[in-house]
Amino acid sequence: MNSFKNRSMKTITYSFYIILLDQVSKFLILSTLGFEKSVNIIPNLLNFTLVKNKGAAFSLFSNSTNILTIISILTSILITMIILKYPPKSFWNLTGLAYLLGGTVGNGIDRLIKGYVLDFLELVPINFPIFNVADISINIAIICFLVDIFKHKDNSRIN
Repeated sequence: MNSFKNRSMKTITYSFYIILLDQVSKFLILSTLGFEKSVNIIPNLLNFTLVKNKGAAFSLFSNSTNILTIISILTSILITMIILKYPPKSFWNLTGLAYLLGGTVGNGIDRLIKGYVLDFLELVPINFPIFNVADISINIAIICFLVDIFKHKDNSRIN
């Protein structure tokens, strides 16, 4: 039981650090750069360009902030319940849940407080949507879940 609770609390704590990194990075970019400006960070690779995203990933569902806010809140509650009541034993699954919760709450805070998500990371050489730390976290979560699935699949072949 203690191990069960320990895994849950570590996952929640890790999510909190992801949320903190996301919110602090958005605050710093907003306070130093502001909107309508772009600063080159790594030549021919990365710009900081602050934009308001009123949609979801890739600006899908633009101007659906209320629905996306409700989805963010419900998803965050569901992920938290899973972590607290049924924490998986797999490292990759727990890590994925931590990143997913952190990213979901990070963008959810923006939607709830500001009515939009702040995105600021722009990859210069490709035409890719501008994103943020929470978006990266959600993508890392997907990678963790895929690794977990493939590791589980490989383990089942051995047995």
